[in-house]
Amino acid sequence: MTSSNVVSSTRSESPLGTLTVVPWTIGPTADTPVTPFLMVYSLGDGRDGPEAGEEAMRAALDGMGLPLGDRVVDASVERATGAHLLVEAQRAVLTLPFMKAQIPVPVEWEAAAHENGHVYLICSVRPWPDAVPGEAVTEARLKSFVTDDKVVGAAAHALLPVRRLQG
Repeated sequence: MTSSNVVSSTRSESPLGTLTVVPWTIGPTADTPVTPFLMVYSLGDGRDGPEAGEEAMRAALDGMGLPLGDRVVDASVERATGAHLLVEAQRAVLTLPFMKAQIPVPVEWEAAAHENGHVYLICSVRPWPDAVPGEAVTEARLKSFVTDDKVVGAAAHALLPVRRLQG
């Protein structure tokens, strides 16, 4: 189980509405180590409704050069995305051109992020209004959302390199 984290509750000002971020891990398997994930999604409560929020998210992701669908963009190679991730002290600081969030992450998530050197980011165009910030999201609910073909096909996928504070 994990908790969603509120990023922006300026729904009256932004067509994106309340943006939230959920961290989780998958694995390990025989072939892959533990993989850390972050998912950004809206509650669909933007000033002009959920459809306008979806269009605004599409435009934001397009502006970053992140295509929707199953292509995974490697942000360490395609640096023009404007996406950055700092991971330190059980916090992930995610910076995208349209948002900045500091997300508490479990020790295992942080260790996997540093070991892999990257985090798999999913930015969903489709809102998820029932995953309310601050409330627990069960593994079953999360899996149901992130594996839904409509969600996967209307999401941007990127590998973000993990940065650390210089000591």
